[in-house]
Amino acid sequence: MPDSPKLQVVVDTNVLLEGLSMQGGAPGLIIDAWRADLFQACVSNALAYEYADVLSRKLSARRWQVLRPVLGALLEKARFVVVYFSWRPISPDKADDHIIDCAMNAGAGVVTGNIRHFRKASESLGLPVWTPVELVYRLASEEN
Repeated sequence: MPDSPKLQVVVDTNVLLEGLSMQGGAPGLIIDAWRADLFQACVSNALAYEYADVLSRKLSARRWQVLRPVLGALLEKARFVVVYFSWRPISPDKADDHIIDCAMNAGAGVVTGNIRHFRKASESLGLPVWTPVELVYRLASEEN
C-alpha cells in the first residue's frame, strides 16, 4: 500500500522564530518535524525572504550566524511555491496576505500563533489554519 501524501503546511514566521529561538514547546516540535520530513513545508520566495529578514533582525548577530545554516537546511527541504493567484486583501494584517497566497497556491494549510489574522481566509476560502499545538497533535495522530 503506498504511503499517504504528506500534509502540506505553510509555517508562519512567528512559529519559525519561536521554534528556532526557544527550547521545547509546540513550535520547536514543528521545526523538528520539518527537519524529519513529517510534513511538506511550502514556501514562496516572499516567505523565504521574510524568514531571513525577521530572523536576522530579531536574533542577536551571533545567534543568527548559528541559525542561518539551519534556516538554509529547512528551506532545502521545502517545496517552493509560485504564487500565480492572489486573494488580497483578506487578512486584517496585510503583512500576512502573502502567507495566505502561498498556502492557497500550494493547496496547503497554515500553522500560526496568530489565528485571528487568518480567520477570514479560513471562513471564506476554506483555508485550513492550525495553532502550533493543533498541528503537533495532527502530526502525532497521523503517525499512529
